[in-house]
Amino acid sequence: MTRIMVVDDDADIRELIRVYLVREGLTVVQASNGQEALSMLEITPADLVVLDVMMPLMDGWDLCRELRAQYDDLPLLMVTAKSESIHKVKGFQLGTDDYLVKPFDPVELVMRVKALLKRYRINAAQTITLGNVIIDHTAFEVRLQDQRLALPLKEFELLYKLASYPAQIFTRAQLIEQIWGIDYEGDDRTVDVHIKRLRERFEPLTEEFRIATIRGLGYRLEVKHD
Repeated sequence: MTRIMVVDDDADIRELIRVYLVREGLTVVQASNGQEALSMLEITPADLVVLDVMMPLMDGWDLCRELRAQYDDLPLLMVTAKSESIHKVKGFQLGTDDYLVKPFDPVELVMRVKALLKRYRINAAQTITLGNVIIDHTAFEVRLQDQRLALPLKEFELLYKLASYPAQIFTRAQLIEQIWGIDYEGDDRTVDVHIKRLRERFEPLTEEFRIATIRGLGYRLEVKHD
């Protein structure tokens, strides 16, 4: 049974989200602030967390930071009244997977929750299929119809990371930390160079996906046939 934790100090918003998620067969647990959410997660694990930003005791920024530090594979959807780009950038830098601005359409929230769950399940499978492209993490190779492409390790890891979470935006800083490691001393333009190489490799071979630049934020992989 898939369990969603909703963290918001507004009981009415929590109930609105709960009603729509339960209609989709999801189990919902609720917390009114970040501290309560962390305590509950120690006892009752969740498969995804929907979190507000402005909350007492521990706000969504700090909660997002703590959740990403303690639960690296837990999907996070930030729901907030803050719509400025600087707040979205901050949310992605802290580790949120997606961002929805209040007031929001509950149906859209449900769709985003389902999409995040799907992305994380794809990542756990070790093999990603994008139309006629298969990215095999166990063999560290990409198969395109009858072709087998062996990529340099960092290029493969970068492609696999982006393909594991299609449509999710990754900042350069996130990709550097997750692919090259937190102690990497090079320039974050390294990401740009590797993205360019991946585009040069795959754009002539397939139209199943593209790596898009999201101005001011980072990169995401967009799938043509989902």
